Amino acid sequence: MTRQHTILTELRQTNPLVHCITNIVVANFQANGLLALGASPIMADSLEEAADVAAISSCTLLNIGTLDPSTVDSMIAAGKSAVQHGHPLVLDPVGAGATRYRQRTVNHLLNALDFTLIRGNAGEIAAIAGVEWNARGVDAGSGDSDITDAAKRVARLNTCLVAVTGETDLVTDGERVIRISGGHEFMSLVTGSGCLLSAVMGAFLATSNGDTLQTAAESLAFYKKSGEIAAEQSFGPGDFAMNFLNTLHSIESQDITDDHFQYEQGAIS
Repeated sequence: MTRQHTILTELRQTNPLVHCITNIVVANFQANGLLALGASPIMADSLEEAADVAAISSCTLLNIGTLDPSTVDSMIAAGKSAVQHGHPLVLDPVGAGATRYRQRTVNHLLNALDFTLIRGNAGEIAAIAGVEWNARGVDAGSGDSDITDAAKRVARLNTCLVAVTGETDLVTDGERVIRISGGHEFMSLVTGSGCLLSAVMGAFLATSNGDTLQTAAESLAFYKKSGEIAAEQSFGPGDFAMNFLNTLHSIESQDITDDHFQYEQGAIS
């Protein structure tokens, strides 16, 4: 995994500044996870400084987990600034289909901003795509729709990458699809694990100088492998959270192997 080695090594050397406008439930775990990885978090959601912080940051993450109108204004300001300065912009549409307010907010953000990546679970991506799905609040829920087609459609409509995370992850640019296997069930039992993943993907994209689809897939494989290693050392979700942060800090590129990836629709390995 020469390219993955290059990205992970460069990330830890360059210490990208990751601007997170995030939710109050996960902010601490997200910040600690970025620090463990080798990135530098900044949690700045005040409208008075959101654009300035995005301008100096390596990437910006917008997470709608705990919404209020003032935060949305800050997201718009930060997102426009990030795009203007050529920095990756990531959307985590937490619970996108759970309420009309969340759905309207996601649509507003997508109309106003040019995202690099949308990262969500199946229920969230289905809600954005407008396909039938039985979402359960902020959980993925279940449905019979083809989530791959939905993700590809969302990617094409928004000219961005879309990652759908779950037991098996997928990431697409609207044409190519890469699936990523691995991980552990403990990951779904720690609040903020998905939100942290969105920030980690932003840090990887900020470091990438090449194929952003491949970079996104590599960040997903990195995260899943970290979960596997941490689970081997854990009794349950409590100590898993601690071991996961330790693993993000200690994992090396050689721990991620090519068998994590499955390439489809013309994607090139």
